[in-house]
Amino acid sequence: MRPGEVEDSPYARAGGRLPGGPVPDPDPDPVLGAGRAPLPPERRRSAGRSLPHALALLLIAGGLLYDLLTPREFTAVPFFTAAPLVAAPLTSLRTTLLTGLAALGATYAVHAHFGPGLDVNTVTQVVTVATVALLAVVINRVVRLGDRRLASVREIAEAAQRAVLPEPAPRIAGLDIAARYEAAQEGASIGGDLYAVQDGPYGVRLVVGDVRGKGMGAVAAVAVVIGAFREAAEQEPTLEAVAGRLERALAREGARRDGADALEGFTTVVLAELPPDERVVRIVNRGHPPPLLLHADGALHVLTAGEPALPLGLGELGRRPDRAAESRFPAGATLLLHTDGLTEARDAHGRFYDPVRRLAGRRCTDPRTLLTRLAAEVRRHSGGGMADDMALLAVRRP
Repeated sequence: MRPGEVEDSPYARAGGRLPGGPVPDPDPDPVLGAGRAPLPPERRRSAGRSLPHALALLLIAGGLLYDLLTPREFTAVPFFTAAPLVAAPLTSLRTTLLTGLAALGATYAVHAHFGPGLDVNTVTQVVTVATVALLAVVINRVVRLGDRRLASVREIAEAAQRAVLPEPAPRIAGLDIAARYEAAQEGASIGGDLYAVQDGPYGVRLVVGDVRGKGMGAVAAVAVVIGAFREAAEQEPTLEAVAGRLERALAREGARRDGADALEGFTTVVLAELPPDERVVRIVNRGHPPPLLLHADGALHVLTAGEPALPLGLGELGRRPDRAAESRFPAGATLLLHTDGLTEARDAHGRFYDPVRRLAGRRCTDPRTLLTRLAAEVRRHSGGGMADDMALLAVRRP
């Protein structure tokens, strides 16, 4: 394959479009398709808060109309009791109290309209609405307490994520670098995807990987891989030796585990090395999606491994010596490493996101902008419902 060509590989054909299918119209965005930007989070939250307010008011107004337009024997108490119950889990304590008072006032106002005095029906219905309003206040307090606990758990998860995956410096050894982690579910930020950058005597070395599983167990494995990588990247003279250190580190971790994780756990990784004073990149791939090399003129090169290798943690199934594949990394080019959350994002019709087709012909001048727009593009493609977490690492040689 000539330099600058898009490789015709199974990976390159893994997107939603079949070979020979129609190519999307060119997009004016020089990095990624501009598309229609999703609503900002602030506007989405504002719209979510307005709906329960409007629904509670609609229930009270509907109850008033029902009571005033029907004979006295008919009652709208179900409308008035539903209003504070709707407000309780979705609004603040103040709004819940005001909704309950409004429902209580509406109940009494309807009976006052039909005639003065407190008969048995009036007292019964007023007491019923008041009891439900108090119950709504209790529900509101319970929900808010649960929200605070959930927020605390998320803060702990985010702190753990930042501790395990610190964002690399924007410039290392003369290279522009950017990293991004996108959780599949909004509000969740902890998972098994990983990235790291380490500068050492043998050049700048990178790792991007995906640990099988989720939660704290996956984060523990991520910590083992990154810790072993940072140490090996400074000590080992070859990238193949770095991969061997990671394999042994995961084997030690697996020996300490019990249950299915000890038997089935594995990690896919891709290692990259940018040696000093050489415009090349060396790749060792352990069962991971191959990196992409975006050239300054828009050409794209898929850096496939010369020989396939098993993921880390599956060495007992067959041992093959790692062999690094070397490719040119000229000035102005950008190396993009990613996890399978990028290529497994599906649209409403089940079509995969295809970064090879989407990025071919685009020019990148800033890694951070590339990752920001790429993440937004994937979110739009999947309708905000990504199937897996996504880690992105981009390195540009100025």
